[in-house]
Amino acid sequence: MLWKIDAQSPQPLHEQLAGQIRRGIAARELAEGEKLPPARDLAKGLGVNMHTVLRAFQTLRDEGLLEVRRGRGTSVARDAESAARHVELARRLVEEARRAGLGDREILQLVEVQL
Repeated sequence: MLWKIDAQSPQPLHEQLAGQIRRGIAARELAEGEKLPPARDLAKGLGVNMHTVLRAFQTLRDEGLLEVRRGRGTSVARDAESAARHVELARRLVEEARRAGLGDREILQLVEVQL
């Protein structure tokens, strides 16, 4: 899989990378258990700071999509495909709600009511 960073984009670099990895998991281009390149190598290849890559990895770990293990590297988590679909659905929900004129607090309240 080839990832690219657009330095001219208003989207933060770590979010660009996290989004591309997320889409790769959802599209089954990255398999569960598959190891990702080391952060240092990936950062060098993308021309970004290693902390940008680590931040993207951390975001995806928090979403349940990646397993980050010191000394063992980073790999796609078990059940990552399912988690990726849920994260994408949530993102679309928020985008649609914002287009409908709802603010973040209103969206959060709607979600909390459903829980």
